Order: sequence, then structure tokens, then C-alpha cells
Amino acid sequence: GAVEVSVRSPIACWFSAMLYCFGGSVLSSLMLAEPPVAFLAKGTNILLASSVWYLVFYCPQDIFYRCFAFLPLRLLVAGMKEVTRTWKITAGVAHADSHFKDACLVMVAVGWARGAGGGLISNFEQLVRGLWKPETNELLKMSYPVKVTLIGAVLFTLQHSQYLPIARHNLMFLYTVFLVTSKVTMMLTRSAASPFAPFEAALGHMFFGLQKAPSKVKDEGASSSDGSSVCERSSSEQHRDGLKKRQAKKTE
Repeated sequence: GAVEVSVRSPIACWFSAMLYCFGGSVLSSLMLAEPPVAFLAKGTNILLASSVWYLVFYCPQDIFYRCFAFLPLRLLVAGMKEVTRTWKITAGVAHADSHFKDACLVMVAVGWARGAGGGLISNFEQLVRGLWKPETNELLKMSYPVKVTLIGAVLFTLQHSQYLPIARHNLMFLYTVFLVTSKVTMMLTRSAASPFAPFEAALGHMFFGLQKAPSKVKDEGASSSDGSSVCERSSSEQHRDGLKKRQAKKTE
């Protein structure tokens, strides 16, 4: 519904785009009790993001969008985005450590929020556009960017706390190469499956067990619906029998 919102309310569309671009800064600032509007002080970043937003939605003949729909340019932009994701995570971990010294959980949380804030506050962004879809909550069903950002936040927190014996620049290089490679591969193969799916299945079976809840729920729902229909039929038949007996008594 973004296109409809851009026509109906450009201000709501712009605010939604800014939440996606700077959602990590907003969320991490809220977590550290800092002003959530601090990102507005960076005029250059706001001007750049606003320019891109305007060209995407209001460029004549959608020329700007069509240019970046060209696959090589899309791959280039996607790779650049993954590079900035690494910098956001490391900046979030360091920023959290400056507030809470050696607090690993805080560093992981802030690094995760800084790198994947746009996805984590997607429900609030949807409210700005007049939508309410609680089933799309990232904590209920994490997307691949949110998952890989959480893994990166854990790795950089361990490295920052000197629990991971590797230099920071080496870890950044390896992590960025993995991000770019996996993203480009998913775009070229047009696959939405997460590379972590086999590991998630194995760990889920090991620690939480595999449950076929949806099929069981469907079966139970079908049986309960059949049972309720049977009860309704029996009650209706009893009611009819009672009416027939009353009419018979009246005639007698």
C-alpha cells in the first residue's frame, strides 16, 4: 500500500520511508534513553534519504525506479547496503559498551537494533501508513536480514569482549563477505529461503523438538467443527420432535 499512501498522504509516506532508513538509530536511542529524534540533526543524511524517496515515488515515468530495477544496479545497491549493515552493528555494539561497560546482552540488543531497526519496528511503520498486521511481527517470524543481523551482533559482541580470538577488521571483512555473497546469491536465484534453514531445523529438533502443530490444529479444528455440527443437528432434531409431540397432544 505504499504507492496509494504516496498519492493520498505524501507526509505519511515520507515519514514511513525515514523510519525504514533510520529505524536503527531510533530504536537504539530509545533503548539507551537517548532522544529518538537525534537522527534528524544529520541534515546531509536526511536530505539524501529524502531525495531518494522523492525520486522513487514522484519521478516522471518512474525513470529512477526503472533504472534501479536493472539487475546489475540492484546487486550493487544491495551489496552496499550489506556493507553499511556491518558498520551499523559494530557502531551499535561500541555505543552500548560506552553506556554499559561489559554488558554483553545490552551490546547484543543495541547492535541488533542498530543493524536491523527498520525490520524490528515494521509494525509501527505500518501504523503510519494506516495498516495493522500484528502477524508480521519480526519476533514471531524473523526475516533473513533480522536473523543475520542478530548473529552479527552476537559475534561482534564476543569479539569486543575479547571472548572471540579474532581481530575486529578480520571479523568485519569475513562477515561482510558472507552478507554480500548470500544476498547476491539469493537475488540471482530468486530464493527467499534462509541459508540458516538447515541449522535452524537441526537446532530446533535438538533443543525444542519438531512439532507439527499446524496439521494437528487443522485436524482438531475439523473434528471440532464436525462435532459442533453434529450437536447442532441433534439439538434441532430434538426440538422438532418436541414440537410434533405438542401438536399431537393439542389435536387429542
